Amino acid sequence: MPLPVVAIIGRPNVGKSTLVNRLAGVQEAIVYDKPGVTRDRTYKPAFWADRDYLVVDTGGLIFDDDTEFLPHIREQALAALADAQAAIMVVDGQEGPTESDREIAQWLRQHSVPVLLAVNKCESPDEGLVQAAQFWELGLGEPYAVSGIHGNGTGDLLDQLLTHLPPNEEIDEPEEVRVAIVGRPNVGKSSLLNAFVGENRAIVSPVSGTTRDAIDMLVERDEQRYRLIDTAGIRKKKNVNYGPEFFGINRAFKAIRRADVVLLVIDAIDGVTEQDQKLAGRIEEDGRACVVVVNKWDTIDKDSHTIYEYDRTLGNKLYFMDWAKRIYTSALTGQRVPKILDLVDQAVAEHRRRVTTAVVNEVLEEAASWHTPPTTRQGRQGRIYYGTQVTARPPTFALFVNDPKLFGEGYRRYVEKQFRQNLGFEGSPIRLLWRGKKMRELDRQSANRATKV
Repeated sequence: MPLPVVAIIGRPNVGKSTLVNRLAGVQEAIVYDKPGVTRDRTYKPAFWADRDYLVVDTGGLIFDDDTEFLPHIREQALAALADAQAAIMVVDGQEGPTESDREIAQWLRQHSVPVLLAVNKCESPDEGLVQAAQFWELGLGEPYAVSGIHGNGTGDLLDQLLTHLPPNEEIDEPEEVRVAIVGRPNVGKSSLLNAFVGENRAIVSPVSGTTRDAIDMLVERDEQRYRLIDTAGIRKKKNVNYGPEFFGINRAFKAIRRADVVLLVIDAIDGVTEQDQKLAGRIEEDGRACVVVVNKWDTIDKDSHTIYEYDRTLGNKLYFMDWAKRIYTSALTGQRVPKILDLVDQAVAEHRRRVTTAVVNEVLEEAASWHTPPTTRQGRQGRIYYGTQVTARPPTFALFVNDPKLFGEGYRRYVEKQFRQNLGFEGSPIRLLWRGKKMRELDRQSANRATKV
């Protein structure tokens, strides 16, 4: 049974995202003193008393303006309300009731979802009661004086909210797979998310920078749950202004770090750019599994050789990520989109896979027999004593040797290539830690100290 949903509704800049951060106990929703920062609807897990639920941040509602993204924001708010078991309308206690508040309250009364009224920015307990009293006129019942910044009054609000939420149920579910969708602006990330979900989950627009927050969406297939994370388009650092875009890009980098698999979306028309290469490097550096998704493939004029030539060029530019599977798709037509999750399943399985020490040492022995470790001019030769896998996510191996300095980059790449050829790990980076005698002695000393303590 899915968690109940609570939609946060209100006009721009009344502090909806601040209240969402307070209820969810995190600092993930972008908070910036400018209307229109939140555009899509974002879901965050929250907890109060004995109840788990999802709190949904939505864009600021304006009914008398159809410019820019405002119609799309209204669509997202309506979709959030359709999913919700309850809604919280947020108003600005310092500003008092406005005509926009009255329009939103009237709109909410037309729906069957129970609505609580949160009068935000009531930092002073005494003045807050006076500020909240002004909002009885909206006809939504008792107004609760709260402060999203300091948390004042949120307990009373949540106690009342629980009366509209069903009790928790014990659910035994498989571990979800977290999939971050990243790429440059306007490569089709949100369209790809919508193609997965089958609805207009994220706002799609030809204007770059439409998505500003990291958006989570749950998709289930064959009893496996995937948490899809749409992110802001990542531009070159010099082109990013401080403000919502800056925070959105930081959220995108954070999404990469918390993902199991990253979908690196490439625009088929532009090909692999320098920024794509930097993003790929970031994914590899963070140790995330990856699938390279070449989107807008339907726009390319093709013959029987096109895909092979394109794939060769792409591979040359992403040579350091040759372990990542590549797929050519169109989010617009749905071409090969379902197959992306098949590659995600393969990548996450390899990312989590463990190999026995015996198998690791067989690979090392065979590698050394085909290509012996290098010897210095002074006659010192590198020796690999043994290896073992120390962790997964990503698969990481410790290779114990006489002196790591005796193994140059060329030989280290050769050993990594042997690991790839013999053990696979397609779709996942691997780590090789070269550890010498001094490192092992330090490890033993650390272990002894820990034992004495």
